[in-house]
Amino acid sequence: MKKIFQIIAIVLLQASLFSSCSLEEWNPATVDLETAYKYKDGYESLINFCYNGLYYYYGKVDGIGPMEMGTDSWSNFGTNQTDFILYDSKMNTQQTPRKMWDGLYATINFCNMAIHYAKTVEGYTGNELDEKVAEAYFLRAWSYWHLVEQFGGVVLRTEPSTVTGPDNFPKRSSEQEFYDLIISDLEFACEHLPLSQPERGRASQKAAYAMMAKACLQRTRLGEKETYAKKALDAAEELINNQAKYGVALYKSDANQSGFSKLWDGANNKNNSEFIFLEAVDHIDGLNPEGWNRGRTRQYYVMDCRNAPATDWGTQEQDFRLSRTNTTYYKPTKYLLTSIFPPVANPADTRFAETFFYEYYPIRDVTITQTVIDKYHKNPALLGHVIPNTNGAFHTLTHGGATIGGGTGNSVMSGQVNMDINSYGYPNGLCIYTPNWNMTAEEKRDLPFWVVDPSDMFDASGKWITVETNPDLGGIIRNIFPSLKKFACPEYIDTNVQQWMGDIPIIRMGEVYLIAAEAALLYNNDQSKALQYVNEVRKRAAVTGRENEMLASQGEMTIDYILAERGRELCGEQVRWYDLKRMGKLTTTYLRTTNPEILSFDETKNLVRPIPQSFLDAISNPEEFGTNGY
Repeated sequence: MKKIFQIIAIVLLQASLFSSCSLEEWNPATVDLETAYKYKDGYESLINFCYNGLYYYYGKVDGIGPMEMGTDSWSNFGTNQTDFILYDSKMNTQQTPRKMWDGLYATINFCNMAIHYAKTVEGYTGNELDEKVAEAYFLRAWSYWHLVEQFGGVVLRTEPSTVTGPDNFPKRSSEQEFYDLIISDLEFACEHLPLSQPERGRASQKAAYAMMAKACLQRTRLGEKETYAKKALDAAEELINNQAKYGVALYKSDANQSGFSKLWDGANNKNNSEFIFLEAVDHIDGLNPEGWNRGRTRQYYVMDCRNAPATDWGTQEQDFRLSRTNTTYYKPTKYLLTSIFPPVANPADTRFAETFFYEYYPIRDVTITQTVIDKYHKNPALLGHVIPNTNGAFHTLTHGGATIGGGTGNSVMSGQVNMDINSYGYPNGLCIYTPNWNMTAEEKRDLPFWVVDPSDMFDASGKWITVETNPDLGGIIRNIFPSLKKFACPEYIDTNVQQWMGDIPIIRMGEVYLIAAEAALLYNNDQSKALQYVNEVRKRAAVTGRENEMLASQGEMTIDYILAERGRELCGEQVRWYDLKRMGKLTTTYLRTTNPEILSFDETKNLVRPIPQSFLDAISNPEEFGTNGY
């Protein structure tokens, strides 16, 4: 992906939406656009800029909020980002949707420019031009898919602003019209994109088929269910049945790792057989939009290691395993921890263990004192027990003046040393333990570390504990929970702990299997086929030798089962809000049952986001758009 950003052009839009980036030899700002995009170098710079928007939605809070929150999976940590999490009064036309709205329309405008000027460009031979413009068709479809799902039927544009001029009197298009264009664009992309690309992150045929499957499945919510389910199934099976052709495959379990563990292993991050379309991050020279400011996902989901946990149990505010806790926004719901993931101590399914950190380690020797025993209700026999320091050195890589891999010199990271199994059957350095299964009061009392399980985290209604509902330790426990682990392999952690320079999958092969399973049910209720695809995903997530325990039965193949399976497989990957919307689960009844923190969901408006006030103020017919009910 590095070359994409080495040759990004200066693109002059009437609204001056973007700042300039230098080119190696080509500077289209010195000529008019007709000339600038007449030649191959200038045209390719335009195509490159179409990818820019990806980098502001994946690994960033601006995309995580609207794509993942307000679902059955996440609650709020404090008062930040509560608009998307709780549908509260902060969700309004003034602020909530602007970044996504503006960014998606900017990407669409770049794609429209690329499609418009394709008819005049010179310097390509054979199918080269079709392959190149197909990237713009793909990215326009991707952008419009997000736009219509987030905002409903708003403005559908197929010409660039450089041609049309300002659109002061726009008209609404229906959601069906949006999907007609999305699917048409993806058909062009499937036909003309190359089988593979020389650079990570560029769209290829496999990305087009995966996006086609995803879009057609989502289209089923608007009617003609069987028609679009069949299209989704056909596109998904094109990839499933021709994996060698497209260079994709699920990882397989072996004696050391489950396939799901391999999927998130840092050794596989930059060349991953399951990543179909991805945000490719340049970890060598930092040639990304915003440079090294990438991959913050993990820090938004990390438990608070400061204050009492640090004082009493030796955790640290900046742990290379976890990230900083200065911008924690999200924590899991009880439903996610105990209904989506099996709440058992030794599951055959490795996905909870590979999705979350639930074992926390100290950065210094910690001696259990009488104060700690009294405060945390521990066995008096533990007085004087020492939990050893677990900081250890680990290898770092330095590229382009920045250090990737955890810090400078001999950097330290908790959980690296003193990890032998003690007489209690746990790592010797364990200090805080947050399993998703309940342990007995006696077990928790007698173990030489603090255990916070779901019975401690949640009150009788399923809400997160508070000082009011637990005056004893509620003020501390509400900050203690399993932390999202998927985007945290240490190989790509930057020096300031917050940035993570790994590639981020946008669509991957595990999701394609689950799309195929859901589509098979919607098309003709083919439970046998759905079972086949679900079990392929489940088997590769199994502990080696326990695959049979993971096999679902044909009778279990329902849409609700697929939804739960998507939760286990795709947790935290910015798909959940779309899943609930597609499956008709964005309802007051469902959300009150699965996420009782959400008290203000309104089915008459919260299925879409508010239209930005800035857009309404800039047009002559705001009454045609209203505010989407806000």
